[in-house]
Formats: sequence, C-alpha cells, structure tokens
Amino acid sequence: MRIARYEAHGDVHYGVIDGDNVAAIDGDIFGDYTVTDHVHKLSDVKLLAPVAPGKILAMGLNYTSHIGDRPAPPYPMVFHKTPTSVIGPEDTIVRPKEVERLDAEGELVAIIKDTCKNVSKEDALNHVLGYTCGNDVSARDWQRRDRNENNSDWWRAKSADTFSPMGPWIETDLDPHAQHLRTRVNGTEEQNESTAHLIFDVPTMIEFISRYVTLEAGDCIYTGTPGTTSNMDDGAICEIDIDGVGILRNSVKLES
Repeated sequence: MRIARYEAHGDVHYGVIDGDNVAAIDGDIFGDYTVTDHVHKLSDVKLLAPVAPGKILAMGLNYTSHIGDRPAPPYPMVFHKTPTSVIGPEDTIVRPKEVERLDAEGELVAIIKDTCKNVSKEDALNHVLGYTCGNDVSARDWQRRDRNENNSDWWRAKSADTFSPMGPWIETDLDPHAQHLRTRVNGTEEQNESTAHLIFDVPTMIEFISRYVTLEAGDCIYTGTPGTTSNMDDGAICEIDIDGVGILRNSVKLES
C-alpha cells in the first residue's frame, strides 16, 4: 500500500494511493484509520514530504562502493539531520551561494511506526511503517571544513534548510533488503546499486539506534548512499528512483 501526505484546498491530509487517485484517510496512519470515499486526482493535489519527522537519523559509510579503500566501520556510523531540512517531492533544493560542491546522495528511508526502545534485529521490521526515497544532500566543502576546523561535524553540511528531500510517498509493502536504487542528475545516472549491498541492513540499524535513542512514530532513518556521488549545480534536476517505491524529483536553485 502507498500512503501519501498531500495538500488539497489548503488543508493537509494523509491518503491511500490507488492508480492516479488518492483517497483521504480518517484517523492516524500510525494507529487506527479508515480509507474514506473522499478522492482526488493526484494531479490535483500537492504531494508533501510523506511524514513530518520528530527526528532523523542517517547512516554514513554504509555501502562498500561508497567507502572505497577505507575499512568498513565496525558499527553503524549514525548522525542527525534536522527536521527543518525536510522538503517534499518537486520542492526546490536551495544551493547556498558559498558552497562549492553540493552532492546528491540517493537513499532508501525507513519510517518508524511506533515508540520503540532496545529493539532486537528479529523484531525490528515490525516497527517500520514503510519506506520512501530520500536525498541526503551534502555540502562537501562544509563537510570537510567543519569537521577539520572546529569539530562541529556535519551540522550544516547535512542539515541546512532543504537538505533532506523525501518522497514521493510511503510504500508499506516492501522488502528493504533487495531494492534497486538509482540517482539521476539532469538525466545522467550517477548511482545504481541494490540495497542488498548495505553493510548494515535496516534491522541492524534499528537495533543499534534504539539501544541508545528511543524511536517514535514518524521518525526517519536514512540508510546510506552507494557509489560515487554527483554535484548539483543551479538549475539541476535530481531524481532518486527506488524499485518498489517510486521517484523523488527535486530541482536545484542557487540561493538568491
């Protein structure tokens, strides 16, 4: 099932997608709800980021193809992205004027469905509502400079406004272990790999994170990016395409 968050007539709703239509949900997508007969054409609504997360945890160095000759990390390398960095499909990624390189990082995103702590790997997927596409937008020069100069790590390189696109919807029936992920910038394919190649799979991430941090409904886990990433210049169109989910598309605009 595909669950979308959308705006229609000035109001925000959740709904279930059926073909080219979306039927509004009455209730809580993280609890009990019913699908109503209030239906819109998808072309008549604005799709939003599929959730408004309380917190976002993201994985670094989680594909062998991305870390190159460096050794694989001994445990999941987790960092935070701010909820204020979230935008939805077709929204604009703002490229700060002072950034020299702004990279697209296509990722599968897991969306937590309930409050959970100290989750086992065996039980982890029972706490996932579904999955969406994400772009862990990364200002590479900020990433290097902040880490080296003042030890403030990736706070702006990964979490500046508009740096966490998500969408286009939540797919609830998906095997996160073997989905193909592709990233295209201006139509050129820059990343192409299966989530089967994650160093730490989704259950391992949830087990590790929930040992230290209580996860709550709507929290998001960006699972890491494969291969080599590509710069996004002013005017670029970036697409994150994941089998079984859909395509997250965003344009890039230089900060005014």
